[in-house]
Amino acid sequence: MNKNELSSITEKMKPWRIPSEVKKSISIIDEKKGENIVVLKLKTISDITDFMVICQGGSSRHNTAIAMEIEKMLKKEFKIKPYGKEGLKTGEWILLDYINFIIHIFDEETRKKYTLEKFWMDAKRYDI
Repeated sequence: MNKNELSSITEKMKPWRIPSEVKKSISIIDEKKGENIVVLKLKTISDITDFMVICQGGSSRHNTAIAMEIEKMLKKEFKIKPYGKEGLKTGEWILLDYINFIIHIFDEETRKKYTLEKFWMDAKRYDI
């Protein structure tokens, strides 16, 4: 990804009322070539979390690399660690739970199987 593409994504996210940590996660996913990034704003409709980020990678190794980079950079820049994490060993569906936001990283087949977005049709949706 070149600087123009990254700044385009950053510009697009400016008017959205999304926390910096979530925006940073989205940028990392994009930099690592994650695909079909969706952010759901659940703040007013669920007690589970405020935001949910859903994306997919090309393989289980790719998904793990995305998750590890997110964890590393959020710890470095925001001094936060995930409260919980699941799926790093298999990489088919990785979940990083930061309490105020949750990140789901799927492989293509698993994402199609579970279609999490359909569970949250009432949520404000941001497609990246």
